[in-house]
Amino acid sequence: MRFKASREKMLEELQLLQGVVEKRTTMPILANILIEARGNVVEMTGTDLEVGFRTRIEAEVEDEGALTISGKRIFDIVKLLPEDEIISFVEKNDLVMEIKCGKSQFKVLCMSKEDYPSVPEARFEKNITLPLEKFKEMIDRVFYAIAQEQRYYLNGALFIVRNKRIELVSTDGHRLAYTSEEIPELNYEGEIRVIIAKKTLAELRKLTDTQLDFDLDENNLFFRSGHRILISRLIETKFPNFEAVIPKNNPIVLRLDREAFINALRRVALLSTEKSRAIKLEVKKNSLKLFSSNPEIGEASDEIEVDHQGADIDIGFNSQYLLDFLVSVESPKVKFELKDENSAALMTPEEVEGLHYLYVVMPMKF
Repeated sequence: MRFKASREKMLEELQLLQGVVEKRTTMPILANILIEARGNVVEMTGTDLEVGFRTRIEAEVEDEGALTISGKRIFDIVKLLPEDEIISFVEKNDLVMEIKCGKSQFKVLCMSKEDYPSVPEARFEKNITLPLEKFKEMIDRVFYAIAQEQRYYLNGALFIVRNKRIELVSTDGHRLAYTSEEIPELNYEGEIRVIIAKKTLAELRKLTDTQLDFDLDENNLFFRSGHRILISRLIETKFPNFEAVIPKNNPIVLRLDREAFINALRRVALLSTEKSRAIKLEVKKNSLKLFSSNPEIGEASDEIEVDHQGADIDIGFNSQYLLDFLVSVESPKVKFELKDENSAALMTPEEVEGLHYLYVVMPMKF
């Protein structure tokens, strides 16, 4: 195998592959990327067996071939080579890749392509195309509420396609984030409900094209953006019934200035306990008072004005859970709906036309 390629083009694709390639693994081949040169294209593939990424660049291919090389090592080399240069890649005998650029030269040990796991192919026959930037905004609204645990159905977000709409839902058992967008040009008939793994969502956020094609088979989800394809193993478990936990007809309604609430929460949270991040909210007569205390540090309080409908209430929350939602929206006002001190609260942005976004958060004892 022998080819020449632009340093900038190689670097951009190798950077994206870093998020997929395993850094620590009991299977050394998974730390590698597969490089295949043919025609006038070099194709690069990485996988951790759960998520795969395939991309390509134009190149001057003199001899076709394929091998696998450490994803981190080739990225580190290309990153430190001079900008706007052409890099030469030559496969030597005994699985050695020679990399040359100017007077810089590297000889890197490689592994055979025969040992590399196969990555599924997609046909993209369902004709489901989404506006990528809009989908990335949706991911940002739910990403923070995905659980950090081994239960697969919580370690991802539920993706729903139905009625010319797409929906994303995430939960960690303590809070739930839901968002949906209307896609008028969506022509898919029927309904799709699948869980997209957290790692896959993180990689989707890095894509930069304008459109995102989606497809699936019995075992995998496929996402295509330009010349890049992301493959994610299907999570074969059922997502919790999220519709049942969204509180309705809440008698206590607060309308708050989002920035004022964020700033007050951040100040009061400074003296909350590091583990629970607990704060107490005291609602009375268009006033919201915030309290925190830590026996080892001290206590803090703050107060902001609110538009208050319904009874007075004292209720505790994890301050970080509230902040996660508040910083994910850009609306000047948010609505905070409560039933009682033991029931889940509902938060939604206000004064943002066309935005469908809600957040359910459980209270905690203070």
